[in-house]
Amino acid sequence: MSDRIGGAAAVSAELADDPTVHITTIGRRTGRPRRIEIWMIEVDGRFFITGTPGRRDWLANLAATPEFVVHLERRAGLDLAARAWIVDDPDLRRAVFDHPSAAWYRSQEPVEVLVATAPMVEIEFGDRSSASTMR
Repeated sequence: MSDRIGGAAAVSAELADDPTVHITTIGRRTGRPRRIEIWMIEVDGRFFITGTPGRRDWLANLAATPEFVVHLERRAGLDLAARAWIVDDPDLRRAVFDHPSAAWYRSQEPVEVLVATAPMVEIEFGDRSSASTMR
């Protein structure tokens, strides 16, 4: 099984009952690791991190350095290397916010506002060997 498939399966299992994960990004100004707790959602086998509208350091960090680590602590006990892509396609953004896993976000802001202004990245999982360097 490839790391990409194995990583996605582990993330799916982790998100099955709780969207909470930890991520470590690289600070865009300091170059130092920055670890936060955040929600990740799965939509049709693809993974996204989003939020309510506003400035987000995690997004700025990922825009500067898209490689980061997802820490799956509750079930899998894994640190997975990942790469983020900023999602700016309105149709994909709408599909994510319309998905049942994004219900909480819709309770905070109208879908139109989320589609137009909320931070969003799509995540792809890759080689796990580099993950331990960002712990």
